[in-house]
Amino acid sequence: MRTRREFIKKSVAGMAGLTLSSTMQMSAKSYARILGANDRVRVGVLGFSNRFSNSLGPSFLKFAKEMNFELFSVCDIWSRRRDEGRAWYRELTGETIKSARNSSELWQQKPDAVIISTADFQHALHTAEAVRAGCDVYVEKPFAETMDDANMALRAATETNRVIQIGSQRRSGSNYMAAHDYIHSGRFGKIVAVEMTWNVNQPGRWRLPQLMKEIRKEDTDWNRFLMNRPYEPWDPRKYLEYRLFWPYSSGIPGQWMSHQIDTVHWFTGLAYPRSVVAGGGIYMWNDGRTNYDTMTAVFDYGENERKDEGNGFQVIYSSRQHNAAGGTKEWYFSNGGKLDLNTNEVNNDGGLTERYAKEMEMKAFQLETFSLPQLKPDTDANTGSDPLTNAHMRNWMKCVREGNRKTNAPIEAGYSHSIADIMVTAALRTGAPAHFDKELKQVIAGGKPFKY
Repeated sequence: MRTRREFIKKSVAGMAGLTLSSTMQMSAKSYARILGANDRVRVGVLGFSNRFSNSLGPSFLKFAKEMNFELFSVCDIWSRRRDEGRAWYRELTGETIKSARNSSELWQQKPDAVIISTADFQHALHTAEAVRAGCDVYVEKPFAETMDDANMALRAATETNRVIQIGSQRRSGSNYMAAHDYIHSGRFGKIVAVEMTWNVNQPGRWRLPQLMKEIRKEDTDWNRFLMNRPYEPWDPRKYLEYRLFWPYSSGIPGQWMSHQIDTVHWFTGLAYPRSVVAGGGIYMWNDGRTNYDTMTAVFDYGENERKDEGNGFQVIYSSRQHNAAGGTKEWYFSNGGKLDLNTNEVNNDGGLTERYAKEMEMKAFQLETFSLPQLKPDTDANTGSDPLTNAHMRNWMKCVREGNRKTNAPIEAGYSHSIADIMVTAALRTGAPAHFDKELKQVIAGGKPFKY
């Protein structure tokens, strides 16, 4: 049996090993796309958001010279954002950058790859556009907020075989990789329960009151913003503060839960929950929003529909925006103890003791206590270029250069977290339990497919 030191050493190096093994599995078609060292990769930015300027952009520029990548165009339907994108690039590099008024203009500029950080509901739609235009893609989460959008984008990705990285950056963190390897080693035992929270006390979260005073309809393109959503008259709140309004965003499920539930899928190999029930409401910030400021969801996971014979486990997820007590947590439980991805500790908390095991002629099960690599995501409003995003961006850039579709967070990961996200949204908005019909490829709640 490997020692704890050997295990942690292997886990910290996991990303490099994953990339190597993935490269060895590439198809002949993928090899044909491998770029030479002198082939510069031209990347466009689709959606010059705060997330891009504060985190994705700095992470990209950190590795651009080493990987021979070039940021050559910024695309946004709001003229102010285009101006800010050019100014941001000039300030950081001293160089100029092209711009595009919309995605159609961007595809005409023939980028090799694109970083997508547009509104939540646009991610899957823009991904489909991008791969059809011949681009490799880094796309922010949530991947999709409806199954129709998710199915359309997955089909486009499958047919075009482009390199896609979903912005689930936990998958590139050494602590999460170590947790994944530890669970798969069998030493943790069967997962019996998961508890997750994401609590803040931020009345201004997702609010942009100053920009609301400054934006003008004539400076942007409202019809292009709506994409496939039902038409409604110009509404600057839904343009700028879209995370507060369905069907432009699911709010908490898409923004926060999608990160955490993705680790459940990754650690277990399960693609989606068997069922979800959820409840919530607007209990504090009654500012005209339609997405809830508080919610709790209970997921049932398992390898098949049977819940007997010890098959499956439950995930309890809760989030509130009006009291930060408890913060963020990701706790995995086995019969032998707990894996805590907030403190990055494994311990025997709650494990089966000798006293109670002996009563049933069983063996005690107490996990060995040890620490995972100490790397955590930054959960502040504007995260900045952080270690997880840096590692995730570099993994994507390396895969683009190699033509390797097996990124740390491939399209399938985004599709899976979207199913869970949409199941929660459906349960919240219908009051009915939700499940996924794999034949229809739709989330079902109240006896029918959930639509906006």
